[in-house]
Amino acid sequence: MEVFLGIPAADGIGIGTAFVIPEAVKRAIPQHHINIDQINRGWTRFENAVQTVTVNLSEQLDSLSRTDQRDKAQREIFETYVLMLEDPVFKEEVRDFYKKELFNIEYTVQFKAEEYASKLRQSGNDYLAERAQDITDIFGRVLDEMLDIHPFDINSVPDGSVILATSLSSSDTIVLSKRKIAGLALTEGGVSSHVVILARNYGIPTVVGLEAITSKVRNGETVIIDGKAAELLVSPARSTIEEYKQKIREEYLRKQSLKAFLNKPAITKDGILFKLYANIGTPEEAEMALAEGADGIGLFRTEFLYMAQSGASMNAAARSFSEQTQFEAYKTVLQTMGDKPVTIRTLDAGGDKLINSVDIPVFDEKNPLMGLRAVRLCLECPNVFKTQLRALYRASVYGNLKIMFPLITSVEQVKQCLEIVNQVQTELSNEKIPFKKDTPVGIMVETAAAALISDCLVNVTDFFSLGTNDLTQYTLGVDRENSHVSSLYNEFSLAVLRLIEMTIRAGNDANIPVSVCGEMAGKSDSIMVLAGMGIRNLSMSPKHISSTKELLSHFTIAELEAISAKHLNNL
Repeated sequence: MEVFLGIPAADGIGIGTAFVIPEAVKRAIPQHHINIDQINRGWTRFENAVQTVTVNLSEQLDSLSRTDQRDKAQREIFETYVLMLEDPVFKEEVRDFYKKELFNIEYTVQFKAEEYASKLRQSGNDYLAERAQDITDIFGRVLDEMLDIHPFDINSVPDGSVILATSLSSSDTIVLSKRKIAGLALTEGGVSSHVVILARNYGIPTVVGLEAITSKVRNGETVIIDGKAAELLVSPARSTIEEYKQKIREEYLRKQSLKAFLNKPAITKDGILFKLYANIGTPEEAEMALAEGADGIGLFRTEFLYMAQSGASMNAAARSFSEQTQFEAYKTVLQTMGDKPVTIRTLDAGGDKLINSVDIPVFDEKNPLMGLRAVRLCLECPNVFKTQLRALYRASVYGNLKIMFPLITSVEQVKQCLEIVNQVQTELSNEKIPFKKDTPVGIMVETAAAALISDCLVNVTDFFSLGTNDLTQYTLGVDRENSHVSSLYNEFSLAVLRLIEMTIRAGNDANIPVSVCGEMAGKSDSIMVLAGMGIRNLSMSPKHISSTKELLSHFTIAELEAISAKHLNNL
């Protein structure tokens, strides 16, 4: 047996079969002229590739249910792809260009596909613009077949696997969450990376910082992953497997005992009430939050909607996320939660959250985490922002909605956002579309700038939500996705705690609610510190709600304040 040590990321134990995800191969299209006598040979390769891709799509179509709504979108995409591959007009255009210009067939296919897609994008028609991405995607698959490149499809991972990879995208993790995955063992990624946050939400045991792990373990080997101990055990003895099975049984019994808190309020030993909300990334997770006894949704990360859509397969093309699609998603969450509050964060794309969407331009940035991301990106792309705000306000009549802006750094930024809110409300009023005008609008406090001017920001916002992941990252100058500097990422840094305390004081003085929705809200040691600092609203992974209720029931507020004072250096 070999034991590999990493960095603990998401608690839990998994026993399964190792599945090593290969490194992605980038497609490089050669460009050169050919002789006339090479034309037929190249065209035959193209037609063979089209036939192979068509057959593969047909097989995937056959595997999808015709009645299950979850398969509906994927069926529509695949059916569109097949029609495009069989389009005689487009194929004839490719052939004419090929014979006339005498470029190699790979370059010809890429050129004509991009040319056609560009025309559709410039048509001014949303539907045709989305078909442009289908063209890019499906003929990209044809090119991969011609170049003998076979991108790995995350959907091919079998149930019961412990995934070993250098890194995973957030969209890959969303796909894996819908499977019975035993664990994740990654080389890259920090303890507060978005992949790890998702893994915690979905209850997938995860260890990061396992150097070159994909070259040290073979596919098919039996492995045990222990997220809390940060261990990966390869080819363990039968006695070791039994030992860990017993630990899994004990953890199961522990979870069963926590069900006693499921329908109870979160109250300290001396009767102080807390509100425990859930962090979610998809509409489906709202059901999970409700089942775990959440008092509402404290953070709906809407960027994961984009990731989930593009994450249908590794080959998925960039797509537009329309107002109607967003409206339906927000409406579903609000209706699921009934009269419980639902805080939806506007798009937090860019930086470490790369989104494959035609609506969002790709920027080449040397330091993307400090660049055009979150609210900055929304203000740079006001049409994207307005589309989301329209969908949010339309959905507001179906529940108890709160809207939240991410990565705020100035009062002026909030005012710019509110100007667009006013534009959207005026448009909806003119169109006679119902919405709740008094929907609360708040901000994320996740930069030192926001915390330092929190006494000014209270004048332009209805509530604060502390995003402790980015607040820690930006305050300490530590990349939270980087396992090499993970030892420097410290949420209990006095600098971070003082900024949190400053924000709480500003909120209390202005009588506006302050909550915490970062990872600190779901960890026992930090929950005690935050509670002692005066926080009474916490938003976390749904799976942590019952254990947090149990924890709070063991302490009085005075005891929690004493714990906080020790960390705060008696502020």
